[in-house]
Amino acid sequence: MHGYAGRFAKINLSNHTAEEYQLPDQDIEMFLGGKTLAAKIIYDAFKEKVDAFSEENIIVITTSPLTGSTSPSSSRFNLSTISPLTGFLVSSNCGGTFGLNLKRAGYDGLIISGKSEEKVYIDITEEEIIFKNADHLWGKTTGEAQELMGDKNRGKLVIGPAGEKLVRYAAVLSGERAAGRGGVGAVFGFKNLKGFIASGKTSIDFSDKENFKKHNQKWIKQLKNHSLTGEQLPKLGTAGLLRLMNEKNQLATKNYSSGAFAESEKISGETMKEKHLIKNKGCVTCPIQCGRVVKAYDKVVKGPELETLGLLGSNLLNSDIQNIINLNHLCDEYGIDTITFGSSVGLAMELNETGLWNNGLDFGDSAQLEELVKKVATREGVGNDLAEGTKRISQKYGGTEFAIQVKGLEAAAYEPRSAQGMGLGYATSNRGACHLNGGYMVVLEGLGLNIDSRTTRGKAAFTVFFQDLMEAVSAGGTCLFTTYATLPDALVKNPNSIFAKIVNKAIPYFGGIVNFLHNNTWLMNFNLGGVMPHPYSIRLVTGFNMNMGRFLKAGERGYNLERLINIRQGLKGSDDTLPKRLTEELQRINEPDSRVKLQQMIKDYYKIRGWDENGVPTQKRLKKLGLAE
Repeated sequence: MHGYAGRFAKINLSNHTAEEYQLPDQDIEMFLGGKTLAAKIIYDAFKEKVDAFSEENIIVITTSPLTGSTSPSSSRFNLSTISPLTGFLVSSNCGGTFGLNLKRAGYDGLIISGKSEEKVYIDITEEEIIFKNADHLWGKTTGEAQELMGDKNRGKLVIGPAGEKLVRYAAVLSGERAAGRGGVGAVFGFKNLKGFIASGKTSIDFSDKENFKKHNQKWIKQLKNHSLTGEQLPKLGTAGLLRLMNEKNQLATKNYSSGAFAESEKISGETMKEKHLIKNKGCVTCPIQCGRVVKAYDKVVKGPELETLGLLGSNLLNSDIQNIINLNHLCDEYGIDTITFGSSVGLAMELNETGLWNNGLDFGDSAQLEELVKKVATREGVGNDLAEGTKRISQKYGGTEFAIQVKGLEAAAYEPRSAQGMGLGYATSNRGACHLNGGYMVVLEGLGLNIDSRTTRGKAAFTVFFQDLMEAVSAGGTCLFTTYATLPDALVKNPNSIFAKIVNKAIPYFGGIVNFLHNNTWLMNFNLGGVMPHPYSIRLVTGFNMNMGRFLKAGERGYNLERLINIRQGLKGSDDTLPKRLTEELQRINEPDSRVKLQQMIKDYYKIRGWDENGVPTQKRLKKLGLAE
């Protein structure tokens, strides 16, 4: 098929065998790749609930049709499994070089089952798949392990000590890029799998290469000319949003007890650029180059993203940006998700402050945090409890009302009491309190556009729309930041103009229209190549009859299938909720709207999704999406 390498490998760790696995062409066209195709594989693999730490659980690594095409920011790949942190399906996305090299080795994906008796890593080329002893890699950091694997030009994917010790939010690293969320690294560790190395010379076949080249040039130009993807992200990285979030009371502060940090400027993107930035860096084929290069321990390393600055900075009342840079590097080396680590420490600090758990951790005290990373990675002392994540910590010591998690996954750095749509997204996201899987509504609510962040009007419809859109973009294989350039630049550049204010004021009232289009995607069966380049790129690469309507429907199909897997894992509608701190405590005591008004938004959301009152997709909706069977 155009755009695909044409092979999947089914790897059995129990008996160290590998064989080709053939997916039906229909599945590939319906689910495209990435997280949605992985969901189809996982759905078909089981008939009942599966425990994350079991031989039955599988890991699915998938590329996408645009991987290897030179489309902007298309080197990403996906890892999916049942999460040891949440017990539900988790998909973790990564911008490292492994996915690109896996496809060059002739594989669109890997399906890993069983558990190895000995510690192994796996070497993949076009000719063979070889199981290799990993005793010499065990205990090594992600950087050390990748160096010991040799050949710098090959794609690598490894866990660190945290994965080996089954830290429930252990990450997997490719180079310096992390598949961070949900504990995929712990599943690797349980299976005694240190990682992979891959390379090859396979190239994809295009359905229409000449028109793809022309379209691709226009797409790159669009990204470079937009104020977000051509100016803000290259100049300041994702950290450039921190100052704005603080101004709008959307920055997680002191375990989400507040939305603004008095010392935010010390950890802002501007400060990092002025005092710490060495140069920009980006993923392969990315024209945005939002990555930061800084120094930690006199070593040139990847700099922290916005989420890390928020969760390890303002969330802990830590204004020492060099300390945050060091923590970010240590988390990457030990293989730890910075978001869950920061949230778990924030909860521990509040439990210590309230006397519920005497653990010696205090807000504003950053001196012991670097040592704390190591303790979590090795499950030593207080680190053993922190390695379990916020949900389990609160179940043991108390504080469930201020343990900021949904479905077991900790929230990102966006404080939703000043962004109603983001609150709904956190509550309904399949993966837990994820800003991206939740639809990233905060981009409309002040960080890109400037619609009313406090109203609930239209938020359910827009949340559904953006969740499906993000799902489709991930399936296609490009970074979600490429969607920023679809926002009208005139509104982004001049948010205080009369025109921008009128448009932003009106947008929430378009919820009914968005809902109508969601139920009638055929009305969008045309290409918007100059506005939304993603579906047209997929069409030119694969030859699929892809357009905007079918693209959104593919995203909705994937989102619903993930929901079905989670229901099989025990998910209930009551799990689509937020901790009481966000729904009952006012963020600002004199403003009655400064809490997430979730109840009515959830009802509207279920109705728009075509789910019943318990949050279960109806047969009518599943039939419409081709999922009835």
